[in-house]
Amino acid sequence: MPHFKTYIKAARLRTLPLSVSGIIVGSFLAYAHGYSDWRIVVLALLTTVGFQILSNFANDYGDGVKGTDNSDRIGPARTLQSGLISRQQLKTTIIITSILTLLIALGLIFVSFGTKKPAYTLLFFFLGIASIAAALKYTIGNKAYGYSGLGDLFVLLFFGFLSVVGTYFLFAKQLDWTLFLPSFSVGLLSVGVLHLNNMRDRVSDIKSNKNTLAVKLGEVKSKKYYYYLIGFSFIFALFYVNFHYRSPWQFLFVIAYFPIVKQLIRVLKNKNAKNLDPELKILALSTFLFSLLFGLGQIL
Repeated sequence: MPHFKTYIKAARLRTLPLSVSGIIVGSFLAYAHGYSDWRIVVLALLTTVGFQILSNFANDYGDGVKGTDNSDRIGPARTLQSGLISRQQLKTTIIITSILTLLIALGLIFVSFGTKKPAYTLLFFFLGIASIAAALKYTIGNKAYGYSGLGDLFVLLFFGFLSVVGTYFLFAKQLDWTLFLPSFSVGLLSVGVLHLNNMRDRVSDIKSNKNTLAVKLGEVKSKKYYYYLIGFSFIFALFYVNFHYRSPWQFLFVIAYFPIVKQLIRVLKNKNAKNLDPELKILALSTFLFSLLFGLGQIL
């Protein structure tokens, strides 16, 4: 039986701040528009954390089974790759995590809609199932979308649109098209984290036939793509402030871009893939900082 620390390692807790960034932005935006419910905030955070941990378990399993996690990989060794856990044990963990996360998601849906909005309940139940499927199919299966360059799109959809706009809708039961602007910001920054990861692993992924967008673009174009991800994330946030400007506090989020811009320069100049590994943490934490500062700027 694997030690508890093995499951913690497989869960990759360092990815959690990034995963909750969209929930934070969506909750702050809802509060700024007069909607609040601490139960929705807590359950939405727990649901997202559950989906992220599930995704981490699934990635460990999928890449381990396919042999993508091997000695050529630069990042931290995974649990299945290292022999710390068996396939069956990790598969069981994935099933249990899926069930627990879905139960929490059902609680969130009930708290938000009760029994008065059956159409909304069905919609978010479907989105919950879709989130579990997306977490599993990134690396698991013969048609894993992470192996065909679609990971970036799915991160934008789930970490950006669903996370920010979906959270706001749970509070308000209505939408404003401008909500998609900050959801683009969070989504593109999240895509940036994934792309950095794939840039780091590009050489080993080529050997393993994992055709991420970084593999398809090559080293030079991957850096340009990363530049655009960061640049447009900033522009979309500025657009939202322009549409809803009330005070200079709304530009508080600019502070989060100081470390991001410094990091961007290092990435563009980098020649060694190993140097990209610490940059993942910097961008992930900067995205979390962005979500806090952007959100606070809406209510101050």
